[in-house]
Amino acid sequence: MVEFTALIAALAATLLLAVGGWLLSLTRRDVSIVDSLWSLFFLLGVLVYAANTTAGPRTVLIISLITVWAARLAGYLTWRNWGEPEDRRYQAIRERNQPGFAWKSLYLIFGLQAVLAWLIAMPLFAGISATAALTALDYFGVALWVFGFGFETIGDWQLARFKANPANRGRVLDSGLWRYTRHPNYFGEATIWWGFYLIALAAGGWWTLFAPLLMTVLLLKVSGVTLLEQDIHERRPTYRDYIARTNAFIPGRRKEAA
Repeated sequence: MVEFTALIAALAATLLLAVGGWLLSLTRRDVSIVDSLWSLFFLLGVLVYAANTTAGPRTVLIISLITVWAARLAGYLTWRNWGEPEDRRYQAIRERNQPGFAWKSLYLIFGLQAVLAWLIAMPLFAGISATAALTALDYFGVALWVFGFGFETIGDWQLARFKANPANRGRVLDSGLWRYTRHPNYFGEATIWWGFYLIALAAGGWWTLFAPLLMTVLLLKVSGVTLLEQDIHERRPTYRDYIARTNAFIPGRRKEAA
């Protein structure tokens, strides 16, 4: 079971980072920086939680995995967004919540994401607190994590390389991993969190099942696939054909165009 005091300390640290990010966003008039902070919310929460509880046999493993994941994702998103205007998703949120969005963004954007990260991190907290010895299920969870991490990383690299070529402007990437799923980065991300859940399950944290389910729903229905594809066909007309031929999330064989 997780320790209440350590949980509160992790939440407090995560919210403090959210406030710092919000203050920075006011000077830049750009809340997109929360994307770079997203993985750091998890990393900070895990480190603070581990510092306030008794370390179990999975502590080093979980801290190592979350550090690698957070560093890569935060670094990639910072590099991708550097020098770019505020993301169109956040521009739409800004327009819908005027007047006073500068203040509202503290809880609508930064506070909300900090709390979500804290909730989704429950399998990590459960794994750190557990005293049970490592089992085969832990190693299977690590293997699933490695697969998801590799899938996400390769997908991001392929997309970055595709966008770097001016000849591809306005075109749709439909090769590599993007041939089998329209969102290899989101599929890889979900797989990572199911891997974390298996580690928690091996530690007795079966009750944290809501966390990978919540992450999967967010990626599919909230901030991921659904939101991204709302208007993408208007900017890239060939995307409709891409949708007809390619699975949205789980990789699969390419379909014949309708």
